[in-house]
Amino acid sequence: MKQKISITIEDSILRGIDSVVDNIFIRNRSQAIEFLAKTAMGEHKQAAILAGGPEEKLKISGTEYRITARIKNTTVVEKAVKKLRENGFKDIFIVARHNVLTKIFDVLKDGSSQNVKVNYIEEKESNGSADTLRLLKGKINANFLAVYGHIIFDKVNVQELWNQHLRQGTAVATLMLTTAPNPSEKGTVKVEGNRILEFIQKPRKSDVYLVFSPIFVATPEIFNTGGSSLEYDVFPKLAEQGLLFGHTSAEKEQHVHTAADAKAVK
Repeated sequence: MKQKISITIEDSILRGIDSVVDNIFIRNRSQAIEFLAKTAMGEHKQAAILAGGPEEKLKISGTEYRITARIKNTTVVEKAVKKLRENGFKDIFIVARHNVLTKIFDVLKDGSSQNVKVNYIEEKESNGSADTLRLLKGKINANFLAVYGHIIFDKVNVQELWNQHLRQGTAVATLMLTTAPNPSEKGTVKVEGNRILEFIQKPRKSDVYLVFSPIFVATPEIFNTGGSSLEYDVFPKLAEQGLLFGHTSAEKEQHVHTAADAKAVK
């Protein structure tokens, strides 16, 4: 049963709601509000796995890529999908180049065996991670979670990251933050409360040990922020505009860049 309600809402938020209306699946403002409410409460949650970039750089052997590397009796991508499904993300987009997508499809097929829907987006070329992400423009129209394709994040509380982003209200993106002994190898952040004041990718020297873990939640507005790289262009711009926030995690992700990395995963 549905009920009529009357609400007062800011003009900027209303414009965001109206932007969801596509006149195909969501035909009016009422349906848009209902869709966004369901998304916030856990229905229709979408996630993206970013595995773009030149195929040769992603190989860990002659035929295997980072995202399809074997982790005992499973693979990196299967572990990612399992983690996402357990947190209610059942509509999953994977962005990569042709041969990488082919290998991923050999593992996941349409995702039904893992009780998810997998959407494959082919990247022809890109100059960076923002170009890869931007291929999802028009395909994702609400808040979404994004993870990089070469990481293991079994212990990370992605649901709390999601909740934190929704609570921010004005955030275009909320980044997962952890600490690192060598911040010059990461994207470092200066934070006031939850707001990220400055994002610097791989600074030569830094006394800031709070860094970007390659997991974040964003609104579709992120697709309209210029630049080819998330780390060098998009995140610094959002920080300058006061639209970038962070969520500090006690748990860290593991990176799989080589076959040795895959064997070291516990």
